[in-house]
Amino acid sequence: MGAVGVAAVVWPLIDQLNPDASVLALASAQFDLSPIAEGSSVTVMWRGMPVFIRHRTQAEIEAARAVDVATLRDPESDADRVKEGHEQWLVMVANCTHLGCVPVGESGDYDGWFCPCHGSQFDTAGRIRRGPAPTNLVVPPYEFLTDTLIEIG
Repeated sequence: MGAVGVAAVVWPLIDQLNPDASVLALASAQFDLSPIAEGSSVTVMWRGMPVFIRHRTQAEIEAARAVDVATLRDPESDADRVKEGHEQWLVMVANCTHLGCVPVGESGDYDGWFCPCHGSQFDTAGRIRRGPAPTNLVVPPYEFLTDTLIEIG
C-alpha cells in the first residue's frame, strides 16, 4: 500500500516535467508545397527559425549532381540532402552556418545562396562552396506526407 501512496504523490511531480501541448505543437509543422512554382523559394518558420523550401529546376538538380563531392569542404551528395522521389524539393534551415545570417537566394557564383554578412556562397543544394561558413546549410528533419505536403520536425 505504501508504494501506491508514494507513486500517487510522486507521479504529478514527475509528469509536470513533460512538455506541455504548446511546446509539442511547435515540434513539427506542416507546409503545403503546391503554391511554390518551379524555380522559386519560400521561407517558412519552424521552431522560431527561418527555413527555405526551394522548388528546384531540372537544371539546378543537374548542376548539384554534377559536383565532385570530393572537392567540397563538407562533402554531401545532392542525394544526401533531398528525399528520394522528391529531388526537386530542397528544405534547409535559412541560417548561414558561419554566424547565423540569412543568405540571399539565387545569388553568388554557384546560383544558390549568398550570405551578405561575410560572403559565404552555397550551391543549388545548399552546400558550402566558398567563404567562411564551415558546413553546408542544415537540412532539418522532414518527411513528405503527400506529394505536396511536408512535415518539418
